[in-house]
Amino acid sequence: LLRLQATLDAMPPVAAMGIRIAGYADGTLRLRAPLAANVNAKGNAFGGSLTSLMTVAGWGLVTLKLRLAGLKAEVYVADSHIRYLAPLYDDLVAEAVFAEGQAWDLFVDTLVQRGRARIQVDARVLLPEGGLATTLSGRYVAIAKR
Repeated sequence: LLRLQATLDAMPPVAAMGIRIAGYADGTLRLRAPLAANVNAKGNAFGGSLTSLMTVAGWGLVTLKLRLAGLKAEVYVADSHIRYLAPLYDDLVAEAVFAEGQAWDLFVDTLVQRGRARIQVDARVLLPEGGLATTLSGRYVAIAKR
Protein backbone atom coordinates (compact mmCIF):
# COMPACT_ATOMS: atom_id res chain seq x y z
CA LEU A 1 0.00 0.00 0.00
CA LEU A 2 2.91 2.35 0.67
CA ARG A 3 4.18 1.88 -2.88
CA LEU A 4 0.72 2.54 -4.31
CA GLN A 5 0.38 5.70 -2.17
CA ALA A 6 3.78 6.90 -3.44
CA THR A 7 2.59 6.38 -7.03
CA LEU A 8 -0.59 8.35 -6.30
CA ASP A 9 1.40 11.15 -4.65
CA ALA A 10 3.58 11.44 -7.78
CA MET A 11 0.54 12.33 -9.93
CA PRO A 12 -0.05 16.11 -9.62
CA PRO A 13 -3.88 16.02 -10.07
CA VAL A 14 -4.20 13.20 -7.54
CA ALA A 15 -1.92 14.98 -5.08
CA ALA A 16 -3.93 18.21 -5.49
CA MET A 17 -7.10 16.32 -4.55
CA GLY A 18 -5.43 15.06 -1.35
CA ILE A 19 -6.21 11.42 -2.11
CA ARG A 20 -5.04 8.96 0.56
CA ILE A 21 -5.40 5.19 0.76
CA ALA A 22 -7.86 4.47 3.57
CA GLY A 23 -7.46 0.69 3.44
CA TYR A 24 -7.48 -2.54 1.50
CA ALA A 25 -9.32 -5.64 2.72
CA ASP A 26 -11.37 -8.47 1.25
CA GLY A 27 -10.75 -7.32 -2.32
CA THR A 28 -11.93 -3.75 -1.66
CA LEU A 29 -9.66 -0.73 -2.05
CA ARG A 30 -10.83 2.34 -0.14
CA LEU A 31 -9.60 5.88 -0.89
CA ARG A 32 -10.36 9.13 0.92
CA ALA A 33 -10.10 12.79 -0.12
CA PRO A 34 -10.92 15.89 1.92
CA LEU A 35 -14.02 17.87 0.97
CA ALA A 36 -12.06 21.13 1.41
CA ALA A 37 -9.84 20.30 -1.60
CA ASN A 38 -12.77 19.00 -3.70
CA VAL A 39 -15.63 21.40 -3.03
CA ASN A 40 -17.85 23.12 -5.61
CA ALA A 41 -19.64 26.49 -5.48
CA LYS A 42 -22.60 24.90 -3.67
CA GLY A 43 -20.45 23.67 -0.77
CA ASN A 44 -20.68 20.00 -1.68
CA ALA A 45 -18.32 17.60 -3.43
CA PHE A 46 -17.35 18.61 -6.97
CA GLY A 47 -18.65 16.11 -9.54
CA GLY A 48 -15.29 15.93 -11.29
CA SER A 49 -13.61 15.04 -8.01
CA LEU A 50 -16.16 12.30 -7.32
CA THR A 51 -15.54 10.82 -10.77
CA SER A 52 -11.77 11.18 -10.43
CA LEU A 53 -11.68 9.55 -7.01
CA MET A 54 -13.68 6.53 -8.22
CA THR A 55 -11.59 6.27 -11.41
CA VAL A 56 -8.37 6.33 -9.36
CA ALA A 57 -9.82 3.78 -6.92
CA GLY A 58 -10.54 1.37 -9.78
CA TRP A 59 -7.10 1.96 -11.29
CA GLY A 60 -5.51 1.49 -7.87
CA LEU A 61 -7.34 -1.78 -7.25
CA VAL A 62 -6.18 -3.33 -10.52
CA THR A 63 -2.65 -1.95 -10.10
CA LEU A 64 -2.39 -3.22 -6.51
CA LYS A 65 -3.67 -6.71 -7.35
CA LEU A 66 -1.22 -6.99 -10.26
CA ARG A 67 1.69 -5.94 -8.03
CA LEU A 68 0.62 -8.44 -5.35
CA ALA A 69 0.60 -11.12 -8.08
CA GLY A 70 4.14 -10.13 -9.09
CA LEU A 71 3.05 -8.93 -12.55
CA LYS A 72 4.31 -5.78 -14.25
CA ALA A 73 1.74 -3.98 -16.37
CA GLU A 74 0.46 -0.50 -17.12
CA VAL A 75 -3.20 -0.04 -16.19
CA TYR A 76 -5.59 2.31 -17.98
CA VAL A 77 -9.28 3.07 -17.69
CA ALA A 78 -10.89 2.20 -21.04
CA ASP A 79 -14.38 3.52 -20.39
CA SER A 80 -16.79 4.17 -17.55
CA HIS A 81 -20.36 5.01 -16.70
CA ILE A 82 -21.06 7.40 -13.83
CA ARG A 83 -24.25 7.98 -11.85
CA TYR A 84 -24.65 10.95 -9.51
CA LEU A 85 -27.24 10.01 -6.91
CA ALA A 86 -27.01 12.53 -4.06
CA PRO A 87 -24.92 15.55 -3.04
CA LEU A 88 -22.09 14.89 -0.60
CA TYR A 89 -21.30 17.47 2.10
CA ASP A 90 -18.47 15.53 3.76
CA ASP A 91 -15.09 14.08 2.91
CA LEU A 92 -15.10 11.82 -0.14
CA VAL A 93 -14.69 8.09 0.52
CA ALA A 94 -14.60 5.74 -2.47
CA GLU A 95 -14.56 1.96 -2.55
CA ALA A 96 -13.60 -0.12 -5.58
CA VAL A 97 -14.21 -3.85 -6.16
CA PHE A 98 -14.13 -6.15 -9.15
CA ALA A 99 -17.60 -6.31 -10.67
CA GLU A 100 -19.71 -9.38 -10.02
CA GLY A 101 -18.82 -12.21 -12.37
CA GLN A 102 -15.31 -10.94 -13.11
CA ALA A 103 -12.68 -13.68 -12.83
CA TRP A 104 -9.30 -12.43 -11.61
CA ASP A 105 -7.57 -15.69 -12.63
CA LEU A 106 -8.88 -15.38 -16.19
CA PHE A 107 -7.74 -11.74 -16.30
CA VAL A 108 -4.23 -12.75 -15.20
CA ASP A 109 -4.08 -15.70 -17.62
CA THR A 110 -5.16 -13.46 -20.51
CA LEU A 111 -2.58 -10.83 -19.55
CA VAL A 112 0.21 -13.41 -19.42
CA GLN A 113 -0.81 -15.09 -22.70
CA ARG A 114 -1.81 -12.08 -24.81
CA GLY A 115 0.05 -9.22 -23.16
CA ARG A 116 -3.18 -7.34 -22.43
CA ALA A 117 -6.41 -7.99 -20.58
CA ARG A 118 -9.46 -6.11 -19.37
CA ILE A 119 -11.57 -6.33 -16.26
CA GLN A 120 -14.75 -4.61 -15.04
CA VAL A 121 -14.56 -2.64 -11.78
CA ASP A 122 -17.38 -1.11 -9.73
CA ALA A 123 -16.68 1.89 -7.52
CA ARG A 124 -18.85 4.03 -5.31
CA VAL A 125 -18.64 7.11 -3.13
CA LEU A 126 -20.42 6.65 0.16
CA LEU A 127 -22.62 9.09 2.04
CA PRO A 128 -21.61 9.38 5.74
CA GLU A 129 -25.14 8.53 6.89
CA GLY A 130 -25.27 5.50 4.60
CA GLY A 131 -26.25 5.22 0.99
CA LEU A 132 -24.45 6.31 -2.14
CA ALA A 133 -23.46 9.68 -3.53
CA THR A 134 -22.03 8.41 -6.82
CA THR A 135 -21.30 5.13 -8.62
CA LEU A 136 -18.94 4.15 -11.41
CA SER A 137 -18.85 1.06 -13.57
CA GLY A 138 -15.61 0.97 -15.53
CA ARG A 139 -13.49 -1.25 -17.76
CA TYR A 140 -9.79 -1.23 -17.02
CA VAL A 141 -7.12 -2.51 -19.36
CA ALA A 142 -3.74 -3.85 -18.32
CA ILE A 143 -0.90 -3.98 -20.83
CA ALA A 144 2.08 -6.11 -19.84
CA LYS A 145 5.46 -4.40 -19.59
CA ARG A 146 8.04 -6.10 -21.76
